[in-house]
Amino acid sequence: MAVSADIINDVESRLNITVKRANPVSGGDINQSYRLQTTQGDYFIKINSLHKFPGMFKCEEQGLSAIRETNTIAVPEVVLQGDTQNESYLVLNYIEAGDSNTNSSQLLGLRLAQMHRSTAKQHGFYTDNYMGSLHQSNKRHDSWARFFFEERLQPMVKMAVDKKELTQNDARKFDELYKKLPGLFTEEPPTLLHGDLWSGNYLIDVEGKPYLIDPAVSSGNREFDIAMTTLFGGFDRAFYEAYNSEFPLQNGWQQRLKLWNLYPLLVHVNLFGGMYAKQVRDSLSVFI
Repeated sequence: MAVSADIINDVESRLNITVKRANPVSGGDINQSYRLQTTQGDYFIKINSLHKFPGMFKCEEQGLSAIRETNTIAVPEVVLQGDTQNESYLVLNYIEAGDSNTNSSQLLGLRLAQMHRSTAKQHGFYTDNYMGSLHQSNKRHDSWARFFFEERLQPMVKMAVDKKELTQNDARKFDELYKKLPGLFTEEPPTLLHGDLWSGNYLIDVEGKPYLIDPAVSSGNREFDIAMTTLFGGFDRAFYEAYNSEFPLQNGWQQRLKLWNLYPLLVHVNLFGGMYAKQVRDSLSVFI
C-alpha cells in the first residue's frame, strides 16, 4: 500500500520538502511504515487509522519525550505528528540500522540501567497510552503492587474473560495473586519504564549506538522491563551483565520474571488467543 496523497501533501507542506520516494519497511501489525526519501534527507514515517487507534502517535511522542528527557539512552527524534481525514502519521528521523555485537549489547544494558535511575513519586504516568493496539491505563498509585494489579493485570484479565479466552476460575486465581503480591518482592522507588521492551523495540545503528523505539511508558518497578527482555529473546548475556554492573537488581529477580511477564502474556491472549492462555496459566501456577 502506498502513502496517501493527503499525507504526502501534508508532510511536504509542513516540512517544506519534496518527497521523492516512499519505500515500505517492516513496521509490525498495527502500522504501515515507510522510509521517505526527500530533498532534505531520509525520514521514517508510521501510518495508521485515525479512528481505530485515536491518539496512538501522540502517546508515542510523549513516551519518546519522557525517555529523551532522562539524558541516558537515545530515542528517535520526532519530526512531525499529524492527522488527515482518516489517518494518523508520525515522522521520525531515519536511523540506519547496523549489527548488534557484544559492545552494543553492553551499551544497551548500561544505558537502560541509567534510564532506570530516573525516578518518580508514584507508579503510573500523566496520561494513558497503548500497549500494542490495546489501551493501557496509567492511573497513578503509591505502590507497585497495587498499580501492577489494578492498571495492568485486572483490565487484561477482564477482557480475556469477556472474550472467553480465560475462565472465571482463572480470574479468581488472579485475585489470589493480588493478596500475595506485596510479599513476593520488595518495593523500590518507581523508575521510568520503556514498558514494551522486547527485541523488536530497540535497534543498533551503524555506529553501534543503541536506540529505544515504540515505548509504552510508565513509572514502575524496573524488573518489569527486564522481565520483558526475556520473554521472546534477543538480549544476550553481555546486556544483563552490563545492566547489573551499573544498577544491580534485587536478589531473586530471576524468580520474578514470570510474575511480571503475566501482563504482556495477557496482552497476547487478548490480541492472539490460543497458546498464550496456557502460558498465562502455567506462569500463574508458580505463584498460586
